[in-house]
Amino acid sequence: MNNELKVSFYLKREGSTERTEVNSDAVYPVIGKIIIGNSIAQFSSKLKIEERLWSVKSGRATGKSRVANELNREINKINLSIHTHYRAILERTGTVTAQTVKNAFQGIATAQKTLLTLFDEMMQDFQTRIGIDRSQATYHKYVTIRKQVKRFLKVKYNVQDIPLNQLDLTFIEAFDFHLRVERKMTDETVSGTMLVLFKVVRIALHRKLIINPPFFGYKLKKPDFKIRSLTKEEFQRLISTPIESKSQCFIRDMFVFAAFTGLPYIDLKQLTWKEIITEEDGSLWISTDRQKTGTPFNVKLLDIPVQIIEKYKGLAKGENVFPMLGPGRINFALKIIAKLCNITTKLSFHTARHTHATMMLTLGVDLYTVSKLLGHTNIQTTQIYAKLVDESKKKAIDLIPNIS
Repeated sequence: MNNELKVSFYLKREGSTERTEVNSDAVYPVIGKIIIGNSIAQFSSKLKIEERLWSVKSGRATGKSRVANELNREINKINLSIHTHYRAILERTGTVTAQTVKNAFQGIATAQKTLLTLFDEMMQDFQTRIGIDRSQATYHKYVTIRKQVKRFLKVKYNVQDIPLNQLDLTFIEAFDFHLRVERKMTDETVSGTMLVLFKVVRIALHRKLIINPPFFGYKLKKPDFKIRSLTKEEFQRLISTPIESKSQCFIRDMFVFAAFTGLPYIDLKQLTWKEIITEEDGSLWISTDRQKTGTPFNVKLLDIPVQIIEKYKGLAKGENVFPMLGPGRINFALKIIAKLCNITTKLSFHTARHTHATMMLTLGVDLYTVSKLLGHTNIQTTQIYAKLVDESKKKAIDLIPNIS
């Protein structure tokens, strides 16, 4: 296929091209034409010029007047932009047409199914399942990632969207570079972003919108899974250190409750009284399903979690057990609490879940049971914690403080 690019400019005169009179002072719009092989695309340059200042042969204004110089400067900018987009598309796909170059130059996508259009469809489907088997927090994550993809398309290719058939290895490697180097994101953030983008691609393949996996050959760098679990001493200080602020005290109690039960933030926020079951022996259990995975979750409530429940009983609205605050406010307060308790481990609410996992493994609870306690769908996820608990057979029962 002939991929040679030719760009020309001419005046668009009204009526027939065969004129009996010539009005040299008449002003006409400048039209651009892109020719690649047998494909042709015309576009408006949004420029105008008097016919007497126009050279048909050169496709530029003649003379050295300010008007002529300014018009030629704008035409040269357009010409340079077209050639830049032409080379970028040809590098990505190996084929290029006049229409695709025109669309890229004008910052629009072709009429066929595009990446962000399919991304939006996936998000709409996701949104309808929020509260059933999807979470609002994950939806917000999708919104953020879509913005990142849109920003990349604008910065790298100066387009608002891109056809699915233009996705390839070069595209994904450039996106990877953009996230890691230009946006300075961590391996963990890049990995999460890429996995969501891969979901869109899988949908495209399933619907036969594209034939072959466009990112074949790309290897996603897996981030080192960092478990931020409190040490025995830090957990003890967290519980025993006096805290004057009532809101910080509440947040500390929620963290401790999560550390004893393994509940993540969203499940603790949605915990209701009907999910707290009293057994025949009088013991209390939390019996529910994980909001994220839908897997059954059952855990016995020890003395400290029971005390926390009684402490805040009646303060939450409706059937909820606790009047939970927003995750941003909680994590901000936990940084302050960490300083008050002389805790060096980076503290977030999810640290409580890590602490619960290492606590159980250190106490000698088997891996399968811990996996069930955490509501993991894959035991390999739990094994990550096990690798960091080599001392699981040692005597560490005092990790759970005996505090009245």
